[in-house]
Amino acid sequence: MSVSAPPRPVEVPRRPAVRRPVFAWRPGRADREVLWLYVLTRVGLWTTAGAARWLFPSDDQARNPASFLSPWQQWDWWHYLHIAQDGYFPDQAGPWTVGWDNREAFLPGFPLTLRAVHAVVPHWAAAGALISFVAGGVAVLALARIARRHLPDPDAGRRTVLFFLLSPCAVFLAAGYTEALFLALALPAWLAAQRRNWPAAGALACLACSVRVTGLFLVAALVLHFALTTRGSRAWRAAPWLCLPALSPVLYSWYLEAGTGDWMAWKHAQERGWYRDFHAPWDAWANTWNAAFHHLHPTGYALMWQAELLAMLAGVILLVLLVRGRRWPEALYIGLTLWALGTSYWYTSIPRSTLLWWPLWIGLAAWSHRRPRVLTVYLCVAAPLATTVALTFLTGRWAG
Repeated sequence: MSVSAPPRPVEVPRRPAVRRPVFAWRPGRADREVLWLYVLTRVGLWTTAGAARWLFPSDDQARNPASFLSPWQQWDWWHYLHIAQDGYFPDQAGPWTVGWDNREAFLPGFPLTLRAVHAVVPHWAAAGALISFVAGGVAVLALARIARRHLPDPDAGRRTVLFFLLSPCAVFLAAGYTEALFLALALPAWLAAQRRNWPAAGALACLACSVRVTGLFLVAALVLHFALTTRGSRAWRAAPWLCLPALSPVLYSWYLEAGTGDWMAWKHAQERGWYRDFHAPWDAWANTWNAAFHHLHPTGYALMWQAELLAMLAGVILLVLLVRGRRWPEALYIGLTLWALGTSYWYTSIPRSTLLWWPLWIGLAAWSHRRPRVLTVYLCVAAPLATTVALTFLTGRWAG
């Protein structure tokens, strides 16, 4: 008796691949945990700011506290505010004016956003706080998703964000500064590149370049990542999207040339106002070391420069680890950042810049997964430092 052959399996046509968006509008459970952690830390920072205006008034004889938003109106905030209110060259003033504030050193992305939000939120400081609050939420979501792509730990996203939000300089994410807005553009750009969505990566990087010069280093990392991961002539057709970020610096330089006759006016303003002219790395280290330990400045500033030195050391260690791990695009991003920060007369704002080093926070999360005590030690050390930096910033006692 013959046995009939089994029926042929029916081939089910495969569904075409769907490109996932950079951000899903419905966050999952892991995303909601990250956002909850973000909100809790915002409550803590705003509580600290509220206490600071009562405990540390600018006038020791004051009987009433300062306004609710006054602690956030410190240092660089005034530059962004004046640009948003009056533009870069009000009433024909500029670098040729005595007492000029060198505002052209600050890129237009944040002031333009501030002016746009101000059309809806009348109070300038409230508009700045709202920008940072929303942008910070986008940034932590993107950071968590990047971490989950790199680490096998199911808790990688929350752990990475915890390190990030409790970092010593985390107060600047809530202030009317550029860190939160830059990360809200740069991290989704990097996430888009991981997903081979080069149009989104290029557009987001273009916007990031309008917020901070660090955006140029991000673009370099994106280009290297594209070169290392792209295969086939068809995939290389997306390469022109990575030229889009050049639009931001070109347009800003053209605007400055029209107003000052100087294509590099932003760089020269940094040199005049913040000593960011070029020096050899060893000279910059020596100048910072002298300022930190040779009793040339008040103790608050000396402590600031000591923190600059520690942050530079942390950055160099991070760079070495990235090179050893052959994570070339991230190493390029960190290396260019360290070169830019480490070749001024002395170090400035390196601790703040650590907020922008997303490989650092992912690396700490990976280390703590292997050695759980790392998280405990970090929390015990970072929490007092974060509180100290927050109070010194919110009270205007320290320019770090």
